[in-house]
Amino acid sequence: MNRKVMILGGGFGGLYAALHLEKILAKDPEVEVTLVNRENFFLFTPMLHEVAASDLDLTTIVNPVRKLLRRVNFFAGEVEGIDLPGRRIVVSHGFDHHHHEMEYDHLVLALGSITNFYNLPGLAERALTMKSLGDAIALRNRLIAHLEEADTECAARLREPLLTFVVAGGGFAGVETIAGMNDFLRVALRFYPHLKEDMLRVVLVHPGPTILPELGEKLGSYAQRKLAERKVEIRVNTKVAGVSEDAVALSDGSVIRAGTLVWTAGTSPNPLLATLPCVKERGRLVVNEYLEVPDWPGVWALGDCARVPDRGTGMACPPTAQHALREGRTVAHNITAAIRGGTPKPFAFQTLGQLAAIGRRTGVANILGVNFSGFAAWWLWRTIYLSKLPRFDKKLRVALDWTLDLLFSKDLVQFMTFRAPAASHAGEEARGTPVGSGR
Repeated sequence: MNRKVMILGGGFGGLYAALHLEKILAKDPEVEVTLVNRENFFLFTPMLHEVAASDLDLTTIVNPVRKLLRRVNFFAGEVEGIDLPGRRIVVSHGFDHHHHEMEYDHLVLALGSITNFYNLPGLAERALTMKSLGDAIALRNRLIAHLEEADTECAARLREPLLTFVVAGGGFAGVETIAGMNDFLRVALRFYPHLKEDMLRVVLVHPGPTILPELGEKLGSYAQRKLAERKVEIRVNTKVAGVSEDAVALSDGSVIRAGTLVWTAGTSPNPLLATLPCVKERGRLVVNEYLEVPDWPGVWALGDCARVPDRGTGMACPPTAQHALREGRTVAHNITAAIRGGTPKPFAFQTLGQLAAIGRRTGVANILGVNFSGFAAWWLWRTIYLSKLPRFDKKLRVALDWTLDLLFSKDLVQFMTFRAPAASHAGEEARGTPVGSGR
């Protein structure tokens, strides 16, 4: 009877667990490895803001899972339930969302996290987020739509909220998003004859005293200064209190007239984890140093949905991509050891560095304890992330897009999914006009 390994989630942790299992275990005909994910692609999230800012084409930062994995099975579906005592999962898929039950011997939980709006008024209904490819496309469409609307004479009185954009959260996602937005909007304005740069207002709201706190005060202050020089308004020690159709309320009592709020200020573990009878800390599954869930042999967890102990500090490992992909490799090794008989390996990894792009070919970075800023940090950002992007053809496409971006202005094209207009009139064929003739 085949041993079944089920991986739930196709982010950095889940995908790299699958990639490593493909090399060391999936060749075994007595082992069946399956990856379950809602999308049929792996999204390289560090470059997501570049799609929103029209620096990269949307297809360049996604990789089809079926091209990445040859021996590991792939199931495109939504995880609906997990039965740990029964060692099975329930997934739905298809146009009718019908259900399947799938059994497992080893289960890898790499379900990631979701956006948390903290029950703030209006956010769930009106705020944009930056976690998926659809989010990046929606933000890009919103930016262009507001420019198009504001350029019309009939919208002259509404230009203030149309041309005011607020990003909540001064971490990596928020800073890179607002830097990309600001560059895109200011470059695009010259194509709109009724708009001037002084009409544009871009605001970053951050609850702490300095943005990018993960990089330290020095680099955070540098990034803050550079963004301010580029006319980004930064509101520190402030939180978003709520949002309406054309206004964002802040915790200091002020109100910004804005029609766009991008929320990057909070995440929560996947809510499916709350249904599991496991020990949790702040919603994340507590795992041991081998990434196994205590009291549930054969159940492993990693990435955003797990509290992974750091052997060096005794604290939890940060939920970053560089940790998740290495956790995936460790899980693959330990599952192989459990199936074939071997010595499990404890997870041990120290952060190599952290980087952020802050627009206009500048960045901030801390690599192995050494600070970098300006062009050097931006070059490091692009070089390191390009090297981490899976598959050579995607690397080539990204490098080509970046090169063309040096030569040409950014595209102002909205990616719309509406069907083309159509009509049905009797007698058209009788008049000799074939359908689709273009005449």
